[in-house]
Amino acid sequence: QVQLVESGGGLVQAGGSLRLSCVASGRTFSTYTMGWFRQAPGKEREFVGAIGWSGGSSYYADSVKGRFTISRDNTKNTVYLQMNSLKPDDTAVYYCAAADSSWLGIQANEYDYWGQGTQVTVSS
Repeated sequence: QVQLVESGGGLVQAGGSLRLSCVASGRTFSTYTMGWFRQAPGKEREFVGAIGWSGGSSYYADSVKGRFTISRDNTKNTVYLQMNSLKPDDTAVYYCAAADSSWLGIQANEYDYWGQGTQVTVSS
């Protein structure tokens, strides 16, 4: 069992930056693929990005590529989402997720564990 807790959300102006953190419990964090998803009001949950167990591989949605960066520190059981050049369209609840797999999945159903989410609001 893995428990995930996100933090770092908040209100930011367009063009600004935020860094989200997700701390995982459990001894096997370093073996999990970690993903970030987001869900805006009235919309389906969408993939943001994912990072492999070692941090050596990552994949991003086109909508955030070049602006968002995922990293992880396996010594701290933590994965990060650095968000730069934020836009109002980035406003959503952001979720981290863990998959007991080496595959960098882009579908929500490929992930086994989820955090409770953290709100990110970008004002224009």
